[in-house]
Amino acid sequence: MILTIDSLLTLPELKELTESLSQAEFVDGKITAGWHAKLVKHNTQLDKQAPQVQKLQNLVIMALERNLLISIAVRPKKIHSLRFSRYDIGMSYGTHTDNALMGGGEFLRSDVSFTLFLSSPNNYSGGELIIEQSQGEVSYKLEAGSIILYPSSFLHRVEPVTEGTRLVVVGWIESLVRDEYKREILFDLDTVRRSIFAKEGKSIEFDLLCKTHANLLRQWVD
Repeated sequence: MILTIDSLLTLPELKELTESLSQAEFVDGKITAGWHAKLVKHNTQLDKQAPQVQKLQNLVIMALERNLLISIAVRPKKIHSLRFSRYDIGMSYGTHTDNALMGGGEFLRSDVSFTLFLSSPNNYSGGELIIEQSQGEVSYKLEAGSIILYPSSFLHRVEPVTEGTRLVVVGWIESLVRDEYKREILFDLDTVRRSIFAKEGKSIEFDLLCKTHANLLRQWVD
């Protein structure tokens, strides 16, 4: 399941991120790429030793954690490995799949990947996120402050930037439910029970859906 969410960030949060990053030091993005991804990764990233890293990471994580749709669709256990990435003219990231395990010695799974857009699409050309899906390649270029989340197992790439600067935050989520199809079943059940409750209040049907949802969650949570 692929989710796009408009305005994950508030305008003050977006302003704080972009202003802070405009004064920050960026380094070669290959530093954090796997041995094969280094061949196709051409961007820069905020230096992980930069003094503002922790504050900016916390801001993004809090925005993700407060969003109800992310909570019920992704079931985050750990949001991790955030990277503040910049693509200037000529930069791109060729086709790759994300590493299954991240976080160094923590061995955190990458079940769901996300890209949080910080630059307005009007301020740069190119730089589309291309995700390879069963129906073919799909292109994404969202408004500043909006986010896309997708299974980390998908092949994807970032097209070359031909004008301006593309600024994004990328990161990964280890879900309580590692199987994407099970997550979708839980999401559908949760959506239906919320809809029934909004229309009818607490009913027999609502209670049965709650029971089924809770029992599946007990079986499937890692």
